[in-house]
Amino acid sequence: MKNRGVSIIEMLVAVAVLMVLATAVIPLYHWDEKRRRENRLRVSLQTMRDAIDQYNKYMTEGLLQPQDLDQCAIAAAPDTCWPLTLEELVEGVEVGDPQSPDLQTIKFLQRIPVDPFTEQAEWGLRSFQDDWDATDWGGENVYDVYSLSPLRALDDTYYSEW
Repeated sequence: MKNRGVSIIEMLVAVAVLMVLATAVIPLYHWDEKRRRENRLRVSLQTMRDAIDQYNKYMTEGLLQPQDLDQCAIAAAPDTCWPLTLEELVEGVEVGDPQSPDLQTIKFLQRIPVDPFTEQAEWGLRSFQDDWDATDWGGENVYDVYSLSPLRALDDTYYSEW
């Protein structure tokens, strides 16, 4: 009579091989998820920085007028004027020749992006007058944004330094 079944030893070996493969796949999934979050963080930061630069370009071209002296790093220097808040970029500003009655509202951002690591739409802000590595916002204007996450990236840098 021929045996048609699988022995217990063969079954245990198969389960052991599957467990080894599963323990190799789980960390790869976590790294892949972290890499995707890092890409979303890069895109969010670049989107906000581009919007801030676009706002500054409109100021430089004279299409926007400063609302506050603190908005400009140097008084009466339109090439160093930045938005007062991130919300201003979402709500929009009136753009056009100050001499013309035809002004249009431009929104530089559709919404403030969510930080993929803190899962909140809150960002660290720096004004032009702050130090490059300041962690407290001076409140004069928004010159730069950074993540509030205390975590380290796959390249061992902190997300707040991006």
